[in-house]
Amino acid sequence: MRASRPRLLLVHGLLGSLDYFEPRRYLPGVDLFTPDLIGYGQRRSEDAHITLADQAAMLARFLHDEIGGPAWVLGHSVGGIAAMLLADLVPELVRGVINVEGNFTLKDAFWTGRIAALPDAEWAAEYGAMEAAPAAWLEKSGIEASDERVAWARDILANQPYTTVQKMAQSVLDTTGAPDYLGCVGRVLARATPLYLVGGEQSSAGWDVPDWVLSQARRVCVQPKTGHMMMLEDPGNFCRIVESILYDEGCLSGT
Repeated sequence: MRASRPRLLLVHGLLGSLDYFEPRRYLPGVDLFTPDLIGYGQRRSEDAHITLADQAAMLARFLHDEIGGPAWVLGHSVGGIAAMLLADLVPELVRGVINVEGNFTLKDAFWTGRIAALPDAEWAAEYGAMEAAPAAWLEKSGIEASDERVAWARDILANQPYTTVQKMAQSVLDTTGAPDYLGCVGRVLARATPLYLVGGEQSSAGWDVPDWVLSQARRVCVQPKTGHMMMLEDPGNFCRIVESILYDEGCLSGT
């Protein structure tokens, strides 16, 4: 057995957090950390510096001050951008990256691009309607609205104000539209930082991952019968995929 438990930092996407499905009960052998990004959850009042660069800098401080050493980093959707920026910013603190349908190019910014372009009042009204009818939001996303999922969706939508979502959406465009973002990804891979790609069977075909990134990824994992919000649709199977990655890397061992 390993002398120490693996540490995994979970970075939520445009909507947070990743606590809602209780990942710790599925991954009992892993030390999990689920911090709120700036503008989210317990940090929702911090309405300045809501950019992906600032989020990466905050996560770097969290790794150093709260975790106290290197960890694996999992980033979902927009959180995948923050995970790659983090791995480039503090490579000594990132053991590897699990990128869960994280944005690589502007082609991935279909929803964020729309949100960023909406007038403030229009987006506020749309987000308010989502909060008022979480079941309808799930069904529109192609997800069957069970009681548990509706409760989770309600928590997810209540976790941050609409203003945070729109600021982050704009930063997605600014960040992935800049030439140096793929340069950042290239630098992470050039350091031989392990990269795993995870997608949902129903959504991964639309994920715009450059061929050179695919060729250097350790493994591409597709979760069956799920889409972009695979951890909401089937958290047990999602966590089994994460666990298999940590096994592959020798971070976990059987009894």
